[in-house]
Amino acid sequence: MTEGNSLTDAELMLRIAGYDSKALEQLYDRYTPLLYTLIRRIIPDRETAEEVLSEIFVIIWRQIDQINFTNGNVYTWMVTLARNKAIDVKNRTAGKVTEEYSEEYEKNRILPKLSPEIEAVELETVLGMKEKIEGAIKSLTDAQRYVMELSYYEGLDESVIAEKLKIPSSTVKSKLQVAIGNLMKKISKTN
Repeated sequence: MTEGNSLTDAELMLRIAGYDSKALEQLYDRYTPLLYTLIRRIIPDRETAEEVLSEIFVIIWRQIDQINFTNGNVYTWMVTLARNKAIDVKNRTAGKVTEEYSEEYEKNRILPKLSPEIEAVELETVLGMKEKIEGAIKSLTDAQRYVMELSYYEGLDESVIAEKLKIPSSTVKSKLQVAIGNLMKKISKTN
């Protein structure tokens, strides 16, 4: 195992903060399969998805001083960054976002701001739980799964989902809360 492979995600980020380009390459190698899959779920076009993936690592390099990894939660931050960027590109392509993309916009709308209460997890741990996570998602009702997909992959808020499905916002909110609660229960259960 090379030194880069033995470093935690947080250690790689600290090296990137010191402008270590090899650490950025190692982070890219580690996260590309996961992030690309997520991005393609949001943006089906292969070429656009590849551009978004590249842009994510440019953002990390340029904005590393804006990122706080004291809790070590690189995995959740990376996934959220990829989701935010992919949804923004999708919405811009569809003409839903017309605000100029600037450094300030990126800091406020694209860079994740994670709660310190979110428990840190390493990519390797999540990959080891893949079957459990997939099973938990499959256990949701079709309605719960659909509302979660609209929220997560489409980036729609509760009121827009309610309008789209022609149901009250309170129903959307409760479906999301129940679905998330069910997912958390199933995922946290030990085998």
